[in-house]
Amino acid sequence: MSEHERNDLRGALAKHRELFRFTVQGLTDEQAARTPTDSALCLGGLIKHVAFVESGWVDFIVEGTEAMEFRPEKLDVHTNSFRMLEGETLAGILADYEKVTNRTDEVLATVDLDLSHPLPSAPWFEPGASWSARRVFIHIVAETAQHAGHADILRETIDGQKSMG
Repeated sequence: MSEHERNDLRGALAKHRELFRFTVQGLTDEQAARTPTDSALCLGGLIKHVAFVESGWVDFIVEGTEAMEFRPEKLDVHTNSFRMLEGETLAGILADYEKVTNRTDEVLATVDLDLSHPLPSAPWFEPGASWSARRVFIHIVAETAQHAGHADILRETIDGQKSMG
């Protein structure tokens, strides 16, 4: 594993995180909580969701398979990760996201990218599959980029601002 590979992963994450953060700049809490399309997605919720998922994947890298296993008590947390709840602010959500990204970056800087764990049993995972830390970081990049695109659509619907294109 080379430092070049780590820098590529770090750079890809930084680019998509910046696009994501740019998409919500200048919004009020009310705008960030708005669901301007037929979906239930809002900009603040997307940031919460990406932070929730990224944190879970980093837990998987550090703690192993057990960290990703389904727990009924986490269902509400997952569901609420898509929305801004009463009392939440965009600034608070962004601060929480910053903590998650800092932890991810620390793990990326030190972990053996070949470290691998079996994925838990779930309908969306191939049975018996294992993912390396490298594969997890690639997934985090993809997840962040995908949701940054969703955020761009929501922002354009709210006030016409585009972060991409």
